[in-house]
Amino acid sequence: MSASKADAVVATPTQPPRKQAPSGARRASKPPRKPSGIVKSVTPYLLVAPAILGIAFLLFYPVVRNVMLSFQHYRFKQLISRSADYVGWENYQAVFKDDEFWEVTRRTFYFTAINVVAIMVISTLCALMLMKLGKTMRIVVLIGLVAAWATPVIAATTIFKWLFRSDNGVVNWALVKLGFDYEGYTWFAHGTSTLTVVTLLIVWQSIPFATLTLYAGLTTVSTDVYESARLDGAGPVRIFSSITFPILRPIFALVTSLEVIWIFKSFAQIWAIAGENGPINDVRTLPVYAYQQGMSLKLFDMAGAISTITVLILVVMLVFYFRQMFKQEREADK
Repeated sequence: MSASKADAVVATPTQPPRKQAPSGARRASKPPRKPSGIVKSVTPYLLVAPAILGIAFLLFYPVVRNVMLSFQHYRFKQLISRSADYVGWENYQAVFKDDEFWEVTRRTFYFTAINVVAIMVISTLCALMLMKLGKTMRIVVLIGLVAAWATPVIAATTIFKWLFRSDNGVVNWALVKLGFDYEGYTWFAHGTSTLTVVTLLIVWQSIPFATLTLYAGLTTVSTDVYESARLDGAGPVRIFSSITFPILRPIFALVTSLEVIWIFKSFAQIWAIAGENGPINDVRTLPVYAYQQGMSLKLFDMAGAISTITVLILVVMLVFYFRQMFKQEREADK
């Protein structure tokens, strides 16, 4: 055989070359591993474990420690020695026999009721007003509400103290211009006037949240329902009482319950306004009273008992409120 023929035979392959699949394709063709049964069942708990640990450390432990403290004889001496004796219900008996406790409790209930009613009424009117405003004005009002809501508590408290100053406060100046005799009036010298300022401050701080929540609920109500009611001759009051409020009853209940909790346990505003040189004993509520017992008088056991009673009062109030609400809903469904 000649060389040319041999070269032709060598150059002509008998089989076509096999194509090599890329390594990534081979790996992709394999089915993914499924997690084992133990891993699949434990994973959800591992994901929520950090949140549960944080809540346990920041909430449950202080509550349990406070309840334990209320059953001990725990004063400044016991704080240093780190040892205390259990005295049973003696702290609670002492609290219930204290006339100051009952005076502060009544003031707390009055203070909470006035604030919550004012907040809910004004917030409802503001939410209804937002529904009537044009787009531009609605955005302006919403920005103002969010800005007021975002103002820190101490900053807002300081602003209100400036507004109600006796020498150059804006409120006294405005009242004098309107013809009232408030020249040099000292708002923070008496319990009633100081509590009035605190009420105005808390209402001003609470209106944005309540208004935005109620406005969000109002936007979900169909306009066809309102148009049908107007065609039937219903006025604004009848529309609100027969349509708006029944539809948004759960939202009203949620906002009211949150406001009751926040107002009942309010501390920073009262202490910042009247705690230093003001009539704190004439405006104190249960949280302030508990703070005085613990931090000022070093009666940590009494403070624990008062704060535990405060929590129980809140729980009883909310349970009663929700029971009444659910009862009304069941009667309405019938």
